[in-house]
Amino acid sequence: MDQIKPGAGREPGAGIAPVDVVGLARQLIDIESTTGHEGEVGAWLASYLRGRGYSVLEQPLEPIGLPVPGSRVPTQSRINVIAAVGEPEVVFSTHFDCVPPFFPSRVEAGKLYGRGACDAKGILAAQVAAAERLREKGETRIGLVFVGGEERGSDGAKAANRIASKSRFLINGEPTDLRLGAATRGCFRVRLTASGKAAHSGYPELGESAIEKLLDCLVALRSADWPSDALLGKTHYTIGLMSGGVAPNVIPPNAEAEVFFRTVGDHAPLREMLRATLADRVAITEILELPAVRMHTVAGFETAVFSYFSDIPFLDNWGTPLLLGPGSIHVAHTDREHIAIDELNRAVETYEQLAASLLSS
Repeated sequence: MDQIKPGAGREPGAGIAPVDVVGLARQLIDIESTTGHEGEVGAWLASYLRGRGYSVLEQPLEPIGLPVPGSRVPTQSRINVIAAVGEPEVVFSTHFDCVPPFFPSRVEAGKLYGRGACDAKGILAAQVAAAERLREKGETRIGLVFVGGEERGSDGAKAANRIASKSRFLINGEPTDLRLGAATRGCFRVRLTASGKAAHSGYPELGESAIEKLLDCLVALRSADWPSDALLGKTHYTIGLMSGGVAPNVIPPNAEAEVFFRTVGDHAPLREMLRATLADRVAITEILELPAVRMHTVAGFETAVFSYFSDIPFLDNWGTPLLLGPGSIHVAHTDREHIAIDELNRAVETYEQLAASLLSS
């Protein structure tokens, strides 16, 4: 099991320069780091934190993926960046990989734009700035766990979870509009495959349409009474992909669709309901499953529930989880991704207050 030793850098509070949170966020945003290509931003961040007196572990990750079309970034080594100056009791954590396509930072009308502005390089910058404010006051019980791979299966978080830690609390950063996450939905992704019989389209009675069979099943999903939860609400789903057939004038012998459920509890009732609804008309292949998660909340902080999932299920060795970050999930992954600079600055204060509250508990 990997370990990180407490830092032996500068004394607590000794000559710690404030972090320019917007400048740091822009520096990170301008280093392209599509998932699988996080090496450059990880190396830069590790060097930056060492320069501020942290003991830093660069934890290697397995290479994944292929070069992204149009990307300027070659295939390279990938790492997590784990840092501390003392024995952490509260850890700030987020990810520095991003979805494609990359676009650089710019400031416009009081907002910081760029890939990763809110998901999650702006968050990372705010967490570093908060940690440095706490250090300036003599607090060394803060750690930093910054990972790759969140956008494609959380391999970075899974690797970080192998590190020995005595941390009591994990503050994970995702866009929550600076509200503490009370809970996040899980996911259950399946592929539905229909089989039919090919025939000339002039003689449909000689064939069996896999597409029509699949469509009947997809319509049936609409009327099912999917599981619900008092906090998270009702399970909902998206039909994200569909394909089928071989030609316009052939009765289609095959068809498939991928359905992505955002779940609110145990998946056993969902599985049973799905099978009953589809009644063996199609084959069901399970692709991805992640649990719904309840998080710790703190009095005095606004709370909300969120339909996305995060690295939290894979970081349970780092303490009781909390979820908080500036920015809106509604602009993450879009070509207008941004964060208000005022909110970014408020995030530094909020992270500092939250960590101080947890350390005193």
